[in-house]
Amino acid sequence: MSTIQGGAPLEPNIGDGTDVGQTPESHENRVGESQGRIILRRFLSNKLAVIALIVYVIVLLFAVSAVGLGPIPGWWHYSYKALETLQDGGAPTADHPFGQDRIGKDYFALTMRGIQNSVLVMIVIGLFATFIGVVVGAIAGYFRGTVDAVLMRITDIFIVIPAIVIGAVVGKTANGLGAWGLALLLGLVSWMVIARLVRAEFLSLREREFVEAARVAGASDARIIFRHILPNAIGVIIVSATLLIASAILLETALSYLGYGIKAPDSSLGLLISQNQSAFQTRPYLFWWPASFIVLLALCVNFIGDGLRDAFDPRSKRFSLRKTREPQNSAGSEMISA
Repeated sequence: MSTIQGGAPLEPNIGDGTDVGQTPESHENRVGESQGRIILRRFLSNKLAVIALIVYVIVLLFAVSAVGLGPIPGWWHYSYKALETLQDGGAPTADHPFGQDRIGKDYFALTMRGIQNSVLVMIVIGLFATFIGVVVGAIAGYFRGTVDAVLMRITDIFIVIPAIVIGAVVGKTANGLGAWGLALLLGLVSWMVIARLVRAEFLSLREREFVEAARVAGASDARIIFRHILPNAIGVIIVSATLLIASAILLETALSYLGYGIKAPDSSLGLLISQNQSAFQTRPYLFWWPASFIVLLALCVNFIGDGLRDAFDPRSKRFSLRKTREPQNSAGSEMISA
C-alpha cells in the first residue's frame, strides 16, 4: 500500500500493475527476472509436478542401473534373457523378489527391461512426432494459402487412420518390431495434433508487431520462423509433447499386448501383461507389477505436463483467497489503530 510522507495511507494504485490484495513482492513476474527463471519458478511451485518428475527420474535410473544399458552391466545378478530353475513355483522369494515367469526367467529383470523399452518408446515418439508436427504446423501457419491447405489435408488423412492399426499392420508384416523401430513408426503417425496446435499459434503470432518489424527490417522467412515466432510458441510445443509422451506408453502397451510390438526375448511392460494374462487368477503379481509401472509412468508424465502448462501459460495464475484477505485484514487493522 502506497503512503505519503508523514500522512495517511493511500488507496492501492490499480494502474501500476499491483492488484488489490497483492503487494509488489507478491508479483509473480518480478522486475528484471528473465522469462526462463519465471517459468522455472512457476514449475517448481507446482509441488505435484515436481514430485512426479522426481519419481519418473528415479524409476528410470533404477531400471537402467538394475539390468544395465547395452554393454554396460547392471547391479542385478539375473539377466532378463537367462532361464533359471523355478523356485516355489515361481512365487516371489529372496532371490526373485518379483517372482519368476512360467519358464523361469527372473521377473524383476524382465520388468526393469520392460521399463527401459517403454520409456525409450515414449521419449522417441515424443521427440520424433514433435519435430514433424512443429515443421508441418510452422510452415502451414506461416505461409498459409495453398501450402496450408495441402499440409492440412495431409494431416487430415493421417488423423482418420488410427495409429494402432498402422502399427499392427506393419508389426505383423515385419514379424515384430524392436523398441527403436516401434518408436519411429509410432512417431510417424502421432504428429498431427501438435501440427494443428503449432499452426494455430503461428497463424496468431505472424500478425504480431514484432513479426512485422522483423519483416520490415529485411529478415528472411526462415529467420522470422525460427528466431522470432518459434520461441514464442515453445510453451505450446513443450506441453503438447509432454502429453503426447504420456499417451505413447499406452499405445506401445496396446501394440505389445496385441503381439505387434516388441517381442521376446526382449521385453516391454505391455508384452509382460500379454504373456501373463492367463496367470492373473493364480499368480496375479505377474500382471500387477508391469501394470503398476505403466500407470505410474503415465501419471507422472501427465502431472509433469500439467505443471509445464501452468508454468508456460501466464493466464493460469492460481487464485489464493488467503493471500487476497491478508493485505485487506492488515489495512483494516491499521485503520483501527489509527
